[in-house]
Amino acid sequence: MRAASVLRLLSSIPSDIAADLLSGDSSKISRRALLGLSAFALSGCVTDGNSPSSLSSAGYPDTSPTVPPMYRALSDGGFQIPEVDVSQVERRYWRRDVDYTSSEDVGTLIVDTPAKYLYHVLPGQRATRYGIGVGREGFEWSGRALVAYGRAWPRWVPPDSMIQRQPELKRYSIVNGGMQPGLRNPLGARALYIHDHGRDTLYRLHGTSEPGSIGKAVSSGCIRLLNQDVIHLYNNVRNGTKIVVIPDPAMSSLTLPSSPIKS
Repeated sequence: MRAASVLRLLSSIPSDIAADLLSGDSSKISRRALLGLSAFALSGCVTDGNSPSSLSSAGYPDTSPTVPPMYRALSDGGFQIPEVDVSQVERRYWRRDVDYTSSEDVGTLIVDTPAKYLYHVLPGQRATRYGIGVGREGFEWSGRALVAYGRAWPRWVPPDSMIQRQPELKRYSIVNGGMQPGLRNPLGARALYIHDHGRDTLYRLHGTSEPGSIGKAVSSGCIRLLNQDVIHLYNNVRNGTKIVVIPDPAMSSLTLPSSPIKS
């Protein structure tokens, strides 16, 4: 055994046992020392799930999910986007590439409202799948439209109908210039603006700083993604991309005109 290994071993066992070993006198190596060393050797073999570093302060295994690199904190456009609290997002809603068969063209966005997924169709019967939050009862919509354009760190301007329901939002009206970009802005880090036959539908695909809303029906009709996910989507979608929104049969929804959409 190398000297460094010996020193590490001795530093990890009780001092009285170490003294017996260093004396070189076999008569001093007591049964207590042998039992102590045996216990130490056995504890060194426990590495999966029960090592001290993986135990919580209460003595139970730490079950907090590891944050994947795609959801770590990042600096973007002068703003610091915090790490996603993935404990609030079911793992099935984490971004991933999946097998996906569709008759839609490559590049199309498909919003599966019942499942709370957004698919970006890729070649080879594959797609990037994102977990999303969708419109709550009475605010859902479905149909076919186009992503007219996208904006990084957009201003938020609530529509007149929302201001009528929530008068306190009037300070963010178009007359007042909307809400400044930032993490508190409801549109988050990116927004994709949905148009139908050249008209703004007022629906958006946008970011959110509320990870607990992913996988739920909570919005006023817009489709929300984690900020890290909406940046990824924004970087991979071009203006004029087709979007198809599948309705949830369990909820009423506004249906956009069903006439063909040309990209």
